[in-house]
Amino acid sequence: MAALLAVLLWGAQLHLPARAQEMPPAAARAESQPALDAEAEARILALTPDRISAADVSDVLSRAPAPRIICLQGSVAFVTMQPFAEFLIAMGYPESRLRHPVDGSLSQSSFADSEKLAGTLAWYFEHEGMMPMLIGHSQGGMLTIKVLYELIGEFNDKIAVWNPLTDSSEQRTTVTDPLDGKERPVVGLKVPYAAALATGRLLRVLLGQWTMLNRLRAIPDSVDEFTGFIIEGDPIALFGDDPYRATGSARVRTVRLPASVSHIGMPQAKELALNPRTRTWIEAYRPDDNVPPPADAGIDTSNIVHAADIWYSVRMHWALEAQKLIRARHAKEEAKASAK
Repeated sequence: MAALLAVLLWGAQLHLPARAQEMPPAAARAESQPALDAEAEARILALTPDRISAADVSDVLSRAPAPRIICLQGSVAFVTMQPFAEFLIAMGYPESRLRHPVDGSLSQSSFADSEKLAGTLAWYFEHEGMMPMLIGHSQGGMLTIKVLYELIGEFNDKIAVWNPLTDSSEQRTTVTDPLDGKERPVVGLKVPYAAALATGRLLRVLLGQWTMLNRLRAIPDSVDEFTGFIIEGDPIALFGDDPYRATGSARVRTVRLPASVSHIGMPQAKELALNPRTRTWIEAYRPDDNVPPPADAGIDTSNIVHAADIWYSVRMHWALEAQKLIRARHAKEEAKASAK
């Protein structure tokens, strides 16, 4: 274990994250989605989700309902996903959708129970009208993928709905779909977007996570889009150079990052949103554009590619899920009107 700790500290390359802020407990309730007038709904529906500009975020999406994002940290306690969550907030994502509704934290442990987390996603879906997105770093990426397998019933035929406010099971395995009012089992629900950053196999062996060894690169149909980020020659995520692949219809991409990216430093992205040059590049980023990052931004840009790629997908699915929710509301209103 001493040798493993030495490897982890070497991989940090001095990019150690700041100590997480202690946050006062948030109100113990689910945040309601914003009420929209007809004009706001029309502007949201007019968005092109894969071409969301900075103005679209500030002028349109800022008024839209947003899926909750759960950021899952790795196995090393002092490396949290708080800095990455702060990056998303600085880019314009609603802070309330990143904070845990009870303790206000921006980063959650990857030593959580995957079945319970899957049940928590279902609870959020029922109460907030949108399935959450998942972003996991290192072991958090493993937990992200394991939750996706929970949602297809790989480990359990039925999954109980888990209330994050009381941290307890609701003793039921179905939810009422907020989009169409139908009762649906937790198994079968689908996450809009998930990402895994620097998730390898070596620690899965050392930590006894045997069930995930053969599943770690195979992404099931319980997610619409998945992106896996691999650091070339990563000394910590060993035996993890093979690409991610879909087992079915999920859209799966593998993004390879240079060896200069620090495994432990990956969540450090907030400053990229605050620097005008890097922020402009991130806002214009498209996965297939191949435009190099700014070379003279005056700050460390090691994490700019995965930060930009995740922000691109997050804002795209923000728009898609908001449009889906609005269309579902319209369909309900039309059905009600036609029934009169």
